[in-house]
Amino acid sequence: MINLTSDTVTKPTPPMLQAMMQAEVGDDVFRADPTINALEEMSAQMFGMEAALYCPSGTMTNQIAMNVHTGRLEEVICHEYSHVYQYETGGYAANSGIPMNLLGGDFGKINATQIEAAIRPDYDWLPKSKLVVIENTCNKGGGSFYTLDEIYPIRKLCDERELNLHLDGARLFNALVESGETPADWGAQFDSISICLSKGLGAPVGSLLLGTGKFIKQARRQRKVMGGGMRQAGFLAAAGIYALENNVQRLKEDHDNARFVKAVLEELDFVENIRPVKTNILIFDVKSPWTAASFLEKIGTKGIAAAPFGPQTVRFVTHLDVTNDMIARVGEILKSF
Repeated sequence: MINLTSDTVTKPTPPMLQAMMQAEVGDDVFRADPTINALEEMSAQMFGMEAALYCPSGTMTNQIAMNVHTGRLEEVICHEYSHVYQYETGGYAANSGIPMNLLGGDFGKINATQIEAAIRPDYDWLPKSKLVVIENTCNKGGGSFYTLDEIYPIRKLCDERELNLHLDGARLFNALVESGETPADWGAQFDSISICLSKGLGAPVGSLLLGTGKFIKQARRQRKVMGGGMRQAGFLAAAGIYALENNVQRLKEDHDNARFVKAVLEELDFVENIRPVKTNILIFDVKSPWTAASFLEKIGTKGIAAAPFGPQTVRFVTHLDVTNDMIARVGEILKSF
């Protein structure tokens, strides 16, 4: 099976498994797991931030960040495509009791002008705008990404209007290998950052939350109440260390493979509205009488798996478990329809 469903389906490589099995572990709730401690220190230094917290998932890191950054009767400003709104089961309401102030914008991106217009006036019948969340890359936006030049005005506005700024950077490294910008460049712009290790970087489990020492101290307490206090999880953290040391630059291969498939799709008369391919996510529509369901059923018979993204919309995601030969095979199959 050539699995293009998501970059979350990757399995640890033999060298990653070896690193995991050799990990020294302890009880992380007591901060006594040396491998988790090493991963947290490594990632904080990489982004030039004071501290980091290892968590089971990116949903948890995002939910913790929103909880710590906001209080009662305060709200989050984000794009309507944002993962924190679309795909975290309404956790912003369940975990923190906060509303969302949703904005539009091309391919999941918002700008400082939109954010400024969305900030609530100081009326007692309105929630107080408190946190801005940016997603980079944007999953529902087809892997679109921000550059620092787009972030600088947002950071400036947040400083002027006393708003916190959180980055859902689940696929940030995909953006960085395309833009040439560095983790430290991005760490300087945000109050907190969430990084996923189990997508394109290939670790089986885990995400990191980064911020100030004070922020992470509060985040650690919130992680515990959410059930995220793990014990000998250094076996998993070792995979994260391996991923950060070995699997970042190879993300460019995934992007090239996504562009290859896009070029094939452009030649097919039953495909339309192919979104721009900026990283490793490829979203497109199929024309009637095809539906997303019938198209996925058809490619399934040929050994390809992918995800529906609407009645006519399909998503392909390339990753380290999909080789160049597999992508060539995908091209051959699509051309045969």
